[in-house]
Amino acid sequence: MKPADFDYTVPRTVPEALDVLADTGRDVRVLAGGQSLILEMHLQRIRPDLVVDINRITELDHLTTDGGQVEVGALVRHGRFESPHVVLGPLGRLFSLAVVNIAHPPIRARGTMVGSLAWGHPASEWCAIATALDAGIRLQGPDGAREVAARDWFLGPLRTARRPGELITSIRFPLLGEDTGVGFIEHRRTHFCFAQVAVAATLTVRDGVIEEARVALVNCADRPVRAHAAEQALTGAEAGSPRSGNRLPDGHPFVRAGRIAAEQDAAPLAEPYADPEYRRQAIAVLVGRTLRQASEGVAT
Repeated sequence: MKPADFDYTVPRTVPEALDVLADTGRDVRVLAGGQSLILEMHLQRIRPDLVVDINRITELDHLTTDGGQVEVGALVRHGRFESPHVVLGPLGRLFSLAVVNIAHPPIRARGTMVGSLAWGHPASEWCAIATALDAGIRLQGPDGAREVAARDWFLGPLRTARRPGELITSIRFPLLGEDTGVGFIEHRRTHFCFAQVAVAATLTVRDGVIEEARVALVNCADRPVRAHAAEQALTGAEAGSPRSGNRLPDGHPFVRAGRIAAEQDAAPLAEPYADPEYRRQAIAVLVGRTLRQASEGVAT
């Protein structure tokens, strides 16, 4: 199948792009990596009147660190984060753990982190990490610039808080301290499938006690989920020493947190190869494993 006819424009600056996006009388779509948009256009599930290709706006291709935050511009590709050294400290390690789960190298070479946030798919790795870290999505539009916290950004499957005429210019993440461990584990049917379940986690441990935990669930509801109940159960618990082998004892805080996340934080829907009961079990197991992975990155 081929896309329906559409107009196409290539602005060179953000103001030029905003002038085009201001035409709210038509269905206008922004093209950066296009890994989701182009497929939907080929299937004619999306039939835009106008495609705005922002790939010539060089100011959007930036990755900077300032004031304890990392800013990722709208044209920074997934593949940039495969090295854990591109971003300082544990945040760079978290990005590198997550990014290898995104499709395959050609997709990672073209697709963008900000594009994932714009698309808002519940199975997106970046959307869950943004939710875990309460990142800020920065936009420009007809009413000027604004920033939306990730907790307020996702409204449902493929629905976000972006207003008509707005362009996402970047996303800002807080840097993580060196005393923070990170983890990311994903479960899917095949390497190229969307995640059935994935978990992102950070742990800050001092004197063997969990001071702060952040846990986000991928594809466990109609949007990325911050596992607040599981985090609360972890805070103040003894992390214990990293363990060898595949299993933790049933009473371990990571195991309890997994059960709580599956029962209280998640709202999984049935999928062709995974009913809700199966997915809750997978959530419980992956949360425990991801927390253990994060604990191995900090001194307890």
